[in-house]
Amino acid sequence: MAEKKPAGQPEDAPTTQQTEVIFSEKNLHSAYANFARVTATPEEVIIDLALNSNPFATGRQEISIDQRLIMNFFTAKRLFTTLGMTLQKHEEAFGVIELDPRRRVRVQAPAAPVQGK
Repeated sequence: MAEKKPAGQPEDAPTTQQTEVIFSEKNLHSAYANFARVTATPEEVIIDLALNSNPFATGRQEISIDQRLIMNFFTAKRLFTTLGMTLQKHEEAFGVIELDPRRRVRVQAPAAPVQGK
């Protein structure tokens, strides 16, 4: 018995089946990171995430890696694309994100002296 195709679909067209993805946050662990290190092997991308409690310190610092994501290059590229689109939308709405902290700091002019009564 032959597989029946939906009306209007050519006989030689493959049947496509929709995939439904349902997310569960039952075991979700949230963490904040202000430090990331990316390395790779020929098969995988490795992203280490950490909290640097003193990001402006000079000299030697020890940073404890709290989270490590290991993914294949296909997942890494999808993540890269999605992050890029997210950042682009944010900058369109709120302005360019300046990465150089020296350029982010705005020095305010001293306040004018108050005249006596």
